Amino acid sequence: MLKVWGRKNSSNVKKVLWCLKALNVPYEQIDVGGPFGGLNETNYLAMNPNASIPTLQDDDFTLWESNTILRYLCSKYENNTFYPIDPKQRANVEKWMDWSNGSLFSPIQQMMIMIVRTPKEQQHPEQIEELKEKLNKLIRIADNQLAKTAYFAGDEISLADIAIAPLVYPWLEVCKDRPHFPHIERWFAQLSESSIFRDVVLLPVN
Repeated sequence: MLKVWGRKNSSNVKKVLWCLKALNVPYEQIDVGGPFGGLNETNYLAMNPNASIPTLQDDDFTLWESNTILRYLCSKYENNTFYPIDPKQRANVEKWMDWSNGSLFSPIQQMMIMIVRTPKEQQHPEQIEELKEKLNKLIRIADNQLAKTAYFAGDEISLADIAIAPLVYPWLEVCKDRPHFPHIERWFAQLSESSIFRDVVLLPVN
């Protein structure tokens, strides 16, 4: 059975668990990281020298980097809807996957640290406003895409959506004073109709 190392409320772990459940693949999830610790233990570092989550174990094969894990799972279990075979369609999916990690992940992580995990009396309002503005610009890019397509890479859900939605969720929960992004809100409501999505992604933000 596959093993997924990482706490359930990590956005990067959520991607992998969502994908596994959608593919109907059994797995064991092991809590590490955050309040669970364990990332700097010798045994864990032997699997993942980055001391990060998630890490996937598939028998004697070990893999880290969440988006790479998503690609591996869809390739192994031959899901061509989430991860199309056609080179142009696949590149379109991967473009948004890379955007999620390269552009969106870092400011979302900063938001969690600056707003959620820092006591209010220690927060810096000017820095928070700058960060919110940066996030609004990024979300507008996503909203503009979703004005043209039902999902990020077309008319069907793909790994692009699985990579992005767990990052958008804490932004929706934390930044209540955000501008109105109708296409993001429509897309997120559509995803939320899935019980798998609700069970895996919509956990308390902390």
